[in-house]
Amino acid sequence: MRPPLFEAVPNFSEGRDGAKISRIVAAARAVEGVRILDVHSDPDHNRSVLTFAGEKEPVLEAAVALAEICAAEIDLTSQTGEHPRMGSLDVLPFVPLAGATLEEAVRLAQDAGERIGALGLPVYLYEAAASAPHRRNLADVRRGGCEGLVARIKDPRWQPDYGPSEIEPRKGGVAIGARSFLVAFNAYLDTDDVEVAKAVAREVRERDGGLPGVKALGLKVGGRAQVSMNLTDLEKTSIADAVEAVRTVAAGHGASVESTELVGLAPLNAMLQVVRHYLRLRGLERE
Repeated sequence: MRPPLFEAVPNFSEGRDGAKISRIVAAARAVEGVRILDVHSDPDHNRSVLTFAGEKEPVLEAAVALAEICAAEIDLTSQTGEHPRMGSLDVLPFVPLAGATLEEAVRLAQDAGERIGALGLPVYLYEAAASAPHRRNLADVRRGGCEGLVARIKDPRWQPDYGPSEIEPRKGGVAIGARSFLVAFNAYLDTDDVEVAKAVAREVRERDGGLPGVKALGLKVGGRAQVSMNLTDLEKTSIADAVEAVRTVAAGHGASVESTELVGLAPLNAMLQVVRHYLRLRGLERE
């Protein structure tokens, strides 16, 4: 039997400087046994999403190398962008692939947290790896960004799981988690009014009574209002479900969906769901 495979989807706080992004990605690419699957950079968000996969040890080594180079290359005190962030390496989730379990991904997150904490970065475990219920939701961990974390870190409830108990503003902290697949998906509206996007986000996201498994923010990106979403339970809410909900709610605010954007990768089944929904190809299978 082949060893289990894992995917890592680190988000780091640089989306504009191509040379810097290349150097950061190269640190992960240099680890033998790691395969880079995708790099998605957004200058308005000033954020990049990297996807790589491999067996446990190479993925762990690549994650640590990435944390180290992000801390060296990115200065949060001069970094600005539309997307909230708490660290140079902002978020580091591990996803179980072939032969792996979520419990093994949790252990991988813990190992990564210990190694990255030793580099001098405060580490907070979230989702399935969370050490306490109030840290499970990434939005709660990252609330207020790096500045909010600086204000909260003296609270015993918000002491880091690994690493120092002080935040270096230049580097920030990092959220490390274990989770199943999610799809990052954005809808651009035909308006520049960000308040419309915020209103739509409130109505479609789960925490405010919207669709299950949907996290959403309203942002202004490239001169357009954007509903930025994470779809965390594709069996309950598919990409098509999310698009139609945004379309319906936006219409109530006098707007429509102008275009959409997939950030990073999506499982094949998620894309098949979309085709089955819109083309009514009920018998469409993976093969």
